[in-house]
Amino acid sequence: MKLPHLIANLMICAPAMAGQTWITNVKLISPEKLDRIESGSVLIDNDRIVRVERGSGGKTPAGATRVDGKGYYLTPGLIDSHVHLFAVPGMSFEQADHMQTMAKEYFAQMPRSYLYYGYTTVIDLAAGSREFIDRVKAMPRHPDIYDCGPPLVFANGYPSSYTPPAYRFEVFSNFIYDPAQADKIPARYKPEDYTPAKGVARAKKDGAICVKTHYEHGFGAQRNLPVMSPAVYGEVRAAATKDGLTLVTHGNSFEAQTFAVNGGVDVLAHGMWHWGTLNNSPELPDEIKQLLDKVVERNIGYQPTMQVLYGLRAYVDPEYLNTPVLSKLLPPTMLAWLKTPEGNWFKEEVAEEGETDETVRKNMESPLRRQRQVVAYLASKNANFLFATDTPSSPTYGNIPGLNGYLEMQDLRSAGLSLAQLFKAATINNARAFHLENDLGSIEPGKVANLVLMKESPLQDVRAYDTVDTVWVRGKPMARESLAVGQ
Repeated sequence: MKLPHLIANLMICAPAMAGQTWITNVKLISPEKLDRIESGSVLIDNDRIVRVERGSGGKTPAGATRVDGKGYYLTPGLIDSHVHLFAVPGMSFEQADHMQTMAKEYFAQMPRSYLYYGYTTVIDLAAGSREFIDRVKAMPRHPDIYDCGPPLVFANGYPSSYTPPAYRFEVFSNFIYDPAQADKIPARYKPEDYTPAKGVARAKKDGAICVKTHYEHGFGAQRNLPVMSPAVYGEVRAAATKDGLTLVTHGNSFEAQTFAVNGGVDVLAHGMWHWGTLNNSPELPDEIKQLLDKVVERNIGYQPTMQVLYGLRAYVDPEYLNTPVLSKLLPPTMLAWLKTPEGNWFKEEVAEEGETDETVRKNMESPLRRQRQVVAYLASKNANFLFATDTPSSPTYGNIPGLNGYLEMQDLRSAGLSLAQLFKAATINNARAFHLENDLGSIEPGKVANLVLMKESPLQDVRAYDTVDTVWVRGKPMARESLAVGQ
């Protein structure tokens, strides 16, 4: 590294910015003023924005540290509202426990990988371990983290069904008791302690800002899982309203999203790639359009999570693990292991026995087509899109923190979102949906100083999201290259 470059990096990464910081010579892009993309400056006092000036740069305030933005584009920090921090992409929980050194190396890098692509805030929709979340928050460089606390699951339903019955109710301890399954629930769990209201209250007590529920009959070997009734869901809705929590529901089918919309959901946690009996329709059916019109009318937050499917398809993409940036986002030992036969273990779950890679790709095209059609329709109606990746959606190495967000951006753009819709989805829309708009989502005085400096404008090309120069989290700056593995 050349000495001037080194000195510049040391200056921009220096933690000695106690007090005020003056970021100047930037073009301001904030969702509440997309009609005014102009040069300006931002004054930060510790962790808050205290002044925003548009037009001439003006003088550096006395005593403030001046940061020259080089004419680049300053945006609010990006928000990914659907992550799972406790999971290791490409590993089962058993493998992560067996290869603890590799897992620890991954977790040490994971929060930096989100920051590498400008995600200064993430929301964990199923934070099963408060201790783990607190450990990540204690790391020197990490995004702001919010969560839904332990997911509120229906007894023996998804996703608890994938945990052995012997300890299922210990792992998924925040569940809703189902009297019809009394013989399948250990006697020590009393119905009066596991009502919808008490489940929501447990999430609230745990510090959650939302509550995560599910409507999922299952897939693969499990296709007849129990789901809650409309009456039970109504109790969850009432409790979430009472406790001031955003109600999020997992559901990727027409049936599931109909159930959630009719029940008053705030946020749909997936796109719709299962249309049930309408799967073979080449065009978007009128029945689905009518449901999506309700999503728009009610301003329901919609998380397309297109990388769920593309992340699975990575196992039949021979070049995915050779993506150059992966060496900056994953520890070298882990990246090398993922390229071994052992590291490709999950491919057996993606491909049926005897299927070729080409067959798998072909079979995935139909659900991807359906998903794109739904997203395109919602985009044409200017729906309330929320940027979310579901990272990792399963034990797939196709959902790497940071990169997964950048790929989701490209997926959404290709599916029909405008660059302005995409930008709002990753900033103010997410902030509002999760009641964080007083602190996040725009560049305005009084808000938390979570900012991203990009070399190119995200309103001109989606590839701008890969031109991050510097990120600020609560007023603390980090040069992008300082966030890569080994730095």
